[in-house]
Amino acid sequence: MAVTRRQHEVYTFIQRFVQEHGYSPSFEEIGEGLGLSSLATVHKHITNLEKKGLLKRDYNRSRSIDVIPPRGKARQSVAQPVTLPLLGRIAAGRPVETFEQPESISLNDFTRSNDVFVLEVRGDSMQDEHIVEGDYVIVERSNTAHNGEIVVALVSGAETTLKRFYKEGERIRLQPANAAMAPIIVPAQDVQVQGRVVGVLRKY
Repeated sequence: MAVTRRQHEVYTFIQRFVQEHGYSPSFEEIGEGLGLSSLATVHKHITNLEKKGLLKRDYNRSRSIDVIPPRGKARQSVAQPVTLPLLGRIAAGRPVETFEQPESISLNDFTRSNDVFVLEVRGDSMQDEHIVEGDYVIVERSNTAHNGEIVVALVSGAETTLKRFYKEGERIRLQPANAAMAPIIVPAQDVQVQGRVVGVLRKY
């Protein structure tokens, strides 16, 4: 059964939280992690995912959300080749605006998620992470990130860049992987995470 993008984000957040902490998140933690201010909205998404067989709850205990791996047709569809949209170019130097192009890249076995896209790298600010100009980064769409993750970040509402993400108080540090380049440090409200890098492709 199909899920919406937001339901997929909720499912992925719970799955990652359980892997990292060994127990399921509370509704408050889900809301905070995904930027959802209404617990009623979180409850609605959890209920819909439960109806679709992707989550299970034990109403007699707290933190009782159990993730159920996709089965049947859902699991079979994951094994099929995935075509990912190529949305544009991403700066690994100075931020530049991305743009959509009518292109796509067919991938197989690189990701189990369909909520991903591909960007072609421009610049050399991530060279010490072995991400260089001409590489393609596979990005899992998300509006949250943990410190140290490589992200696609929208800066000041107009420009995007590829950097490691660090939240430091009221500011965000977007750290290049190139000793010759300075980090981008801006107020947290000026940065919007658009996705986390989950893979790199390179053509020779």
